Amino acid sequence: MSVTNFPAGAGSASASIPITKVTVPALAEMKRQGKPISALTAYDYSSSRLADEAGIDLLLVGDSLAMVVLGHENTMAVTVDEMLHHTRAVRRAVRRALVVADMPFGSYHGTVAEGLANAVRFIKEAGAEAVKIEGPRVELVRALTDAEIPVVGHLGLTPQSLHRMGGYRVQARTADTALRLKDDALALADAGAGAVVLEGVPREVAAEITAELPVPTIGIGAGPECDGQILVFHDLLNLTFAPAAKFVRRYADAGTLIRSAIEHYRQDVEHRAFPSDEESYHLPEAARKSMAAAHKAGILRKA
Repeated sequence: MSVTNFPAGAGSASASIPITKVTVPALAEMKRQGKPISALTAYDYSSSRLADEAGIDLLLVGDSLAMVVLGHENTMAVTVDEMLHHTRAVRRAVRRALVVADMPFGSYHGTVAEGLANAVRFIKEAGAEAVKIEGPRVELVRALTDAEIPVVGHLGLTPQSLHRMGGYRVQARTADTALRLKDDALALADAGAGAVVLEGVPREVAAEITAELPVPTIGIGAGPECDGQILVFHDLLNLTFAPAAKFVRRYADAGTLIRSAIEHYRQDVEHRAFPSDEESYHLPEAARKSMAAAHKAGILRKA
């Protein structure tokens, strides 16, 4: 089956999962009903299709692709064009999940007009259904909302603030900073954010914010009381080359599996065990007889 086909009823890990498109209002309804939201990062067609067919609710084309896909040291180097490229690939794969695109560093850190123009590109050119921005940028969130662009906020440990924070450090560890974080989250929701990612904050702080916020919280290193959880695809499958953060749970060791498969392939090639006769194409019988006759007649020379 071609990777681009979507035959009816095929592929889903659970046939009971309905193909009903997840939207930002649907996330709010999930919070109201107390139904946890599953989210995962996504960067390409094949892995996004698998995640969508497995029933993931929200797929974030994260700027973490700078590190796990492109090999950069942090998220700062990825460009708007690179993020657009990967968002397009993800959007082609998805039928059910909400596709959210990270706006990379520098794409919304100037004027509100510049941030709005870049956000429009993600919706119009790449097919994103929402954008995510870091920090308490209330004015920008309001402008995006007014322009009919759904927004997901991101507070706490914000990787694009790496240099200001002095590294990847847990945030809101004092009463004052915890109250400030809650105020920022409420301000984002009031400005129109449809959800807020809480990263690297104490469980107790995230729980209090989740209880008071009218929109869903999506946690990553923020405890189990958040309305949803998100992990980086490569962390979940052990496809990274660094120790996992405390909050990461590895559900499979795809790295070892893939490495072993590639080593096996290399060994088969070196020992001429691949391809086999069954994996090779053959001339039709008539063509073989014609070639044999030609060789016999001296028309063709044998190698």
